[in-house]
Amino acid sequence: MSNAPKNSKETAPAVSPAANFIRNIIDADLAAGKHARRHWSGKPGLAQQHLAGALDPARIRTRFPPEPNGYLHFGHAKSICLNFGLARDYGGRCHLRFDDTNPEKEEKEYVDSIVEAVRWLGFSWQDEKENNLYYASDYFDWMVACAEYLIESGNAYVDSQSADEMRSNRGTLTESGTDSPYRKRGPEENMLLFRRMQAGEFPDGAHILRARIDMASPNINLRDPAIYRIRHAEHHNTGNRWCVYPMYTFAHPIEDALENITHSICTLEFEDQRPFYDWLLERLAEGGLLQRPLPQQIEFSRLNLTYVVLSKRKLIQLVEEKHVSGWDDPRMPTLVGARRRGYTPEGFHLFAERIGVSKADSLIDYTLFEDCMREVLNESSERRVAVLDPLKLIVDNYPQGQSEECFAPNHPLKPELGKRAMPFGRELWIEREDFMDEPVKGYHRLYPGNTARLRHGFVVKCTGCDKDENGNVIAVHCDYLPDSKSGTPGADNYKVKGNLHWVSAAGAYQAEVRLYDRLFINPAPGSDDRYFLDDLNPNSVRVITAQLEPALKKAKPEERFQFERHGYFVADHTDSRDGAPVFNRTVTLKDSWGKAGK
Repeated sequence: MSNAPKNSKETAPAVSPAANFIRNIIDADLAAGKHARRHWSGKPGLAQQHLAGALDPARIRTRFPPEPNGYLHFGHAKSICLNFGLARDYGGRCHLRFDDTNPEKEEKEYVDSIVEAVRWLGFSWQDEKENNLYYASDYFDWMVACAEYLIESGNAYVDSQSADEMRSNRGTLTESGTDSPYRKRGPEENMLLFRRMQAGEFPDGAHILRARIDMASPNINLRDPAIYRIRHAEHHNTGNRWCVYPMYTFAHPIEDALENITHSICTLEFEDQRPFYDWLLERLAEGGLLQRPLPQQIEFSRLNLTYVVLSKRKLIQLVEEKHVSGWDDPRMPTLVGARRRGYTPEGFHLFAERIGVSKADSLIDYTLFEDCMREVLNESSERRVAVLDPLKLIVDNYPQGQSEECFAPNHPLKPELGKRAMPFGRELWIEREDFMDEPVKGYHRLYPGNTARLRHGFVVKCTGCDKDENGNVIAVHCDYLPDSKSGTPGADNYKVKGNLHWVSAAGAYQAEVRLYDRLFINPAPGSDDRYFLDDLNPNSVRVITAQLEPALKKAKPEERFQFERHGYFVADHTDSRDGAPVFNRTVTLKDSWGKAGK
């Protein structure tokens, strides 16, 4: 465990960090003083700008660099917790950077949603000294300067092959690529062509700027990768100023260097790109454009969860084909969906810490994620009573029109939260499964002649039931024992096995409750050559009308509760109205997936 100082400005809950290979790298770098002489101008820039500034006050700098072309999902939450958490634990800074180098897929809507998601998870890119919110598109001038330096130094050339020709000449994993016929163009010709590309003189695809590395490299990513292409498209941030845009693999390392990033942490699919990342930064540092030491790319395994798809293409399909109600559907593995479902930021922090980081891909059981949420919700959620499948209970010997208060603790582990009043009257609601006209062996709830306790209330004795013409039970009758009220001396005189949840019929709040479950029934949706949509769970949501204790009528949007016996629920922040909350089930009290009675 690292003893590095923490950044007190972070708002994320403190979770004891576990040792892992990334922390070991950072510990070794700090011990060696690798980053101690870096300068920071207070904002991103080239080497000359930074070297004119003071020594960097941040011991390390990490970044979370989403492309604003969709909503963040659970996998992004892992990366957010990792990058911001490392900066917090090591007295560093984490930047929020929008990798908005593709003008055709990015929207302001996604920018706003990402900002809100990071804040919701409890992290900040801003303190009293720095505001580290950046857009890659603000660096386009510097990126063009870097590209032109590569041209001048003979490390880049303009290729005029078609896309098909380039693909054909790239080679395979076992065969070397073939040099482009334009690879021998000189720096002057390349510079002229690149500036004409910038001036908008050519249509999309007419030319492309490539790094000149090695077409025989065993790493295909080093076979003269493309670094700039022509795109006549309006950009959400820069408008129509540019008609050439950098490729992600070119832009990303430059962005890291401009921002003084020390440890550029990304997922394993970028491992093969690391040689180009290092090659590019070395060439630019040789030209004096970037400050040393250069950023170090470190890869870790991405999040893979059972019963979940995190493919952006598949998530888009779920939304566009209306298999879900939208990106914020509580069954979606998006952070906007998680928030609406009632999952907590603290639960995500705990989950990220529990699964850790490694180089090996693994499939995490969704139950572990749910257990983390249960652990957090059990500690934080006040208790309330809800009857989800209501059956009328009539207390025949209780005076008509009379009522009294029973008292229930708001949290059994936190007496300081006090108690709340629950009205008791002649007619109550109980769960339908709490009565059997002909009980099976071992059944201890209500049946004719049996006694049971109404939790926080009285002991009652069942005297019978009413049925409709089809033989269905429509009401249960009982007598109450007046001296058996919970919290009074007489309560201890009665020993009963059954303990029932109830709400007063007169005071109950009738509400819509949505019982959400997993979106897929297959642990690996779409596996074994199946179509992933064939694995959709037809029972992933069930909407019911429930009877709730009156205190729940005042629930505010996003307020979370444990509905005793049933699980954890949240007041939906989209559909709830003042005095009329709608509730979503977040997670059951324990894992019952695939078991009878689910």
